[in-house]
Amino acid sequence: MSVLSKSPWVIHYDGSSCNGCDIEVLAALMPRFDVERFGIINTGNPKHADIFLITGSINEQNIGIVKNIYEQMPNPKVVLALGICATSGGIFKDCYNVYGGVDKVIPVDVYVPGCAVRPEAIIDGVVKALGILEKKREQDCGGNCSCSGEGAC
Repeated sequence: MSVLSKSPWVIHYDGSSCNGCDIEVLAALMPRFDVERFGIINTGNPKHADIFLITGSINEQNIGIVKNIYEQMPNPKVVLALGICATSGGIFKDCYNVYGGVDKVIPVDVYVPGCAVRPEAIIDGVVKALGILEKKREQDCGGNCSCSGEGAC
């Protein structure tokens, strides 16, 4: 990960779920699994985030919120759909107000299925997201990444 000159920051949003995946996200941050060993920092501000981690399906009330968070994130950015609800709507897909998975609203780079998704799978998805983020930064630099990876070569 030579292009990543700073620790990637993650913003987490729970769409509409049972919160099982959210508990597993917290477990991935705890010392037993320790996703921070990859330099990941959790943030609440989308303007600082590189990775958008979403759990739960997209419904009528959170479409605008998800789009707003995504649009506030600087480029390049990566979106992870965690859990079966975020990937396809899950058990809520037939509800009257559920649109489906996250990809119905914003582009998704990494899908991590599971109900609830295990911390090991979350970490695997985050590592894949780091690789995608690195590739996107290289493309922004035009392949000449002697710059800081911020796209300002």
